[in-house]
Amino acid sequence: MTALPVTFDDVKAAARAVGGALVRTPTRRSLTLSRIAGCEVWLKFENRQFTASFKERGALNRLLALTPDEKKRGVAAMSAGNHAQGVAYHAGRLGIPATIVMPLATPFTKVKHTRDFGARVILQGHDLIEANAAARALADAEGLTFIHPYDDARVIAGQGTAALEMLEDVPDLDMLVVPVGGGGLISGCAVAAKAMRPAIDIYGVQTELYPAMAQLFHGGTITASPPLQTIAEGIAVKAPGVMTTAICRALVSDILLVSEAAIEHALAMLLEIEKTVVEGAAAAGFAALLANPSLFAGRKVGVVLSGGNIDMRLLSNVILRELAREGRIMTLELEIEDRPGLLAQVSSIVGEAGGNILEVSHNRMMTGISAKSTTLGMVVESRDAEHGQEIRDRLAARGFIHMGAVNGR
Repeated sequence: MTALPVTFDDVKAAARAVGGALVRTPTRRSLTLSRIAGCEVWLKFENRQFTASFKERGALNRLLALTPDEKKRGVAAMSAGNHAQGVAYHAGRLGIPATIVMPLATPFTKVKHTRDFGARVILQGHDLIEANAAARALADAEGLTFIHPYDDARVIAGQGTAALEMLEDVPDLDMLVVPVGGGGLISGCAVAAKAMRPAIDIYGVQTELYPAMAQLFHGGTITASPPLQTIAEGIAVKAPGVMTTAICRALVSDILLVSEAAIEHALAMLLEIEKTVVEGAAAAGFAALLANPSLFAGRKVGVVLSGGNIDMRLLSNVILRELAREGRIMTLELEIEDRPGLLAQVSSIVGEAGGNILEVSHNRMMTGISAKSTTLGMVVESRDAEHGQEIRDRLAARGFIHMGAVNGR
């Protein structure tokens, strides 16, 4: 086999270099998620790093390798958020000027945090490819050292320290499941894990909307597509690295794809069951366990929760959508007479059934109904889908018929 660009010695050297400056995040078994997934689930909580992402590992390892002159002139990087924060935080801590180019669609919270760490932030480019070109041009023009988010040997080695810690904590893991964007995390983890436990299987996970690494891994070519909206923007990468692709082909068992809905569901489960906030990219690994039960059944599986930087508004949307899918929140539209007392009757029926009305609205502009009628819209909270059906049945028994599909059903 051709020599790989990163070795286990590189990962161990990175661990020595960054040790003490990073959080050694916990690896813990989840009894509840294990029962649900049908395998023994061990979670690596990289969302508990100071910047809430594994990206600190590679960023710091690369910064520590700069020459005194390079440190003085400063660094440039491109990132959708987590690499940006890792570079900005540790560059600031080490007194190194940092300039970060971020795509225009980067979540506000990631832009704010990067600036708060003292970096100069430039919003440019519609995706990582365009941001990368802008960052490289800026680095060349200003004499800055460019720090790639994934296709850099020292960055890859730094990311591999996450798996090194996992296998030190749980030496007999059968499988390792890692989110994949550009491939830096899974490459470093694969190098470390395969050296420590050769029999371990490494699985990468991508969102179906951005399957570039999976396409290359399976011998195909990257299919060009326009920028697509994904909850997993941290792994929304159109062009994986050359080094990372080579490492994945050599050491990774497979790259799995998961849907946006599966990622949302996994994120909500991690929040509700583990009481931990992760971003979409970080939830992809557990989503893959739920989507591929036969692959992981009965095995001891380590899942890397890669980061926790999620916009609060987006998180609230995910929670509400999950509640709707489970039937715990439903939107109803009822045609009622436009006269006093009807809303009170409806409210009484819902209350007697144990439901909780969250929102109420009237629409008198519906032209398909009588001018003496109105559409009553309600958002109702119920215990579960069965309870929601009970509420609808009670309303129907009193003559209040829902006019359309129940939201989330």
